[in-house]
Amino acid sequence: MGLAHAWAADDGAVPAAGVDDAVSREPAPRGRFAYELETDTWWWSDGTYRLHGFEPGEVVPTTRLVLAHKHPDDRERFRALFAAGCRSGEPFVSLHRIMAASGDMKDVVLAAQAVRDEHGEVARLVGSFLDVTAVLAARAAEVVDESVRRAAESRATIDQAKGILGASWRISPDDAFERLRRASMRTNVPVRELAAQVVRRACAPQDEPGPGPRLDD
Repeated sequence: MGLAHAWAADDGAVPAAGVDDAVSREPAPRGRFAYELETDTWWWSDGTYRLHGFEPGEVVPTTRLVLAHKHPDDRERFRALFAAGCRSGEPFVSLHRIMAASGDMKDVVLAAQAVRDEHGEVARLVGSFLDVTAVLAARAAEVVDESVRRAAESRATIDQAKGILGASWRISPDDAFERLRRASMRTNVPVRELAAQVVRRACAPQDEPGPGPRLDD
């Protein structure tokens, strides 16, 4: 059976599940491949050509070409994983970056499984590529936004605590922060948490003062 028939050429894009609606409306490009161990030959579907920045049939896929398009920092890891899959026949999945012919870098997931011959030996690997660049970018943006939000909240709380301590002890904001910093080192409690305690203590009703951190030594 020829490699062109070794794996169904289903390049239908799949939704990028679990991300922002603007991203999930854009289907994730994907493609299929097959690799014949004995002859060291590849077959790519149209989608796999396009993921690598080529038009279908524009180049002849080879192991050398496949590895050349892996990101240099991911190439040896992928080479080792692929070789192990060829030897063992165990299914494997690889998340790595490829450098398309256009120069664009893409994050892809490659999933592969073995096809064995009549003797039970691994004859070929077949599998798929899925472009997850947009998904990872959306996730990264979410993480950054959350980090920025938390940092802004922490700064606001610390500034409030500095103002409260400065007014209570008639000291400068810098001196107030220094007391928070020393207390943090002494108690092994982050400054932002000590600041939050100060703010909660100051905002508590007079008949429910609650405990506050010791900052006066």
